[in-house]
Amino acid sequence: MNNPLYVYNSISRDKDHFVPKEEGYVGMYVCGPTVYSDVHLGNCRTFVSFDIIYRYLLFLGYKVRYVRNITDVGHLTGDSEDGEDKIVVKAKQERLEPMEVVQKYMNGFHDMMDVFNVKRPSIEPRATGHILEQIEMVQDIIKNGYGYESNGSVYFDTVKFNEDKGSYGKLSGRVMDELLEETRVLKNQSEKRNASDFAIWMKAAPEHLMKWESPWSVGFPGWHLECSAMSTKYLGSNFDIHGGGNDLKFPHHENEIAQNEGACGCAPARYWLHTNMLLMNGRKMSKSEDNSITPEQLFTGSSKHVSKGYSPMVIRFFMLMAHYRSTMDITDDALQAAEKGYYKLMDAYYSLQELNTNNTDEGSLDQEVNALIDQAHADMNDDFNTPKALSRFFELTSMVNKLKGGQLKISDLGSATLDRLKKAFQSFIFDIFGLKDEAHHDDDHNHLDGAMRLIIDLRADARANKNWAVADKIRDTLSELEITLKDGKDGTDWSIH
Repeated sequence: MNNPLYVYNSISRDKDHFVPKEEGYVGMYVCGPTVYSDVHLGNCRTFVSFDIIYRYLLFLGYKVRYVRNITDVGHLTGDSEDGEDKIVVKAKQERLEPMEVVQKYMNGFHDMMDVFNVKRPSIEPRATGHILEQIEMVQDIIKNGYGYESNGSVYFDTVKFNEDKGSYGKLSGRVMDELLEETRVLKNQSEKRNASDFAIWMKAAPEHLMKWESPWSVGFPGWHLECSAMSTKYLGSNFDIHGGGNDLKFPHHENEIAQNEGACGCAPARYWLHTNMLLMNGRKMSKSEDNSITPEQLFTGSSKHVSKGYSPMVIRFFMLMAHYRSTMDITDDALQAAEKGYYKLMDAYYSLQELNTNNTDEGSLDQEVNALIDQAHADMNDDFNTPKALSRFFELTSMVNKLKGGQLKISDLGSATLDRLKKAFQSFIFDIFGLKDEAHHDDDHNHLDGAMRLIIDLRADARANKNWAVADKIRDTLSELEITLKDGKDGTDWSIH
């Protein structure tokens, strides 16, 4: 690993040199979905972003234990303590058992991740499978003086924690005095010592569908507790990376830090990574304002916000075009540009496979090609900067097209550099960016290429016989089918645009 990896750490608010706790190994925890509804596009962006991070760590040679949880209890409506469990609400609406709801939407989540070619995590724990660990953590927090029982529920004492540690709010930047002045009244507020305290165990009402025995009451764990308990179980009390969406910084991740430090006196993660939000047509996505779109609507084009459907890999490519910490604005024009870029990159990959050189020495193009490849690696080492890395490959794509078209001489490229270029395209496109080829599946592409070669020959015959009407009709019809013919000195080639 010649170039050091730097990641933006939300705790330090700076790019930190990434040094794993144990050399060669990385422990990474990412907050997964609450499975009470179909996965939305914002979730997809978060999980695609961490998939690329996961893939790049693997590419660098790390052995990665990637833990991504499933929330199947404790996440209340409004992300507060005065709502109902989101899964219980859906179970009542659909007249299902809560675990039927969980299974239905968990299956849908996995299917959608497969569609986007997101790698499965090493471990995918569920909150309901770790109730004992959560109860034990609550006991540790109470024993250390940071938790207290009130009417069967247990709350985390944020004021005492802040007095002792001085660190509540260090991730989100929230100030304790401001939290204490918040005036929103919750139904359990009278049970708390302080307005900013949060539940780590909640007493269940008799009619509540999901509840367990505990030393304090028959109840269920708080939403924030599950991630603290499960990350500790599978990655230890201190691990490398904790990730999630920017919206989880407060209260979820802030409370996770407090719980871990309250239970064992140690901060859970050394690097906190957060993805940014999606916009649509320059505004925050909102169903109530009719400014949203689902993944399915993007695939089918069944939305007024898009002119047609876009394939999953085009959408994944579109996500690569923005840095994971930047907002991403979905527009039809941007998706069309992404589609063209995706096919252009794939075409270049296949064109590159056909190039060969007999030059065993260094060629005049070697330095430029190697510099672009090196820059792409440096971009990824700079907080996983996919848009910059992509830009390097588009410069390389332009060179590949010129080499194929004869505008550049293949003899000006040394064989070692050509081999490195081929490996770089393979590694970045498929292994790091996680793109799949939707346009050149081997058998289909071979059949299509054979048909296109016949059409190109027929057009060449028409032109040789000065039958311009037929030659123009072939070209125009192919153009309508989004297939471009490229005439060069070495003949005619074709590509999908």
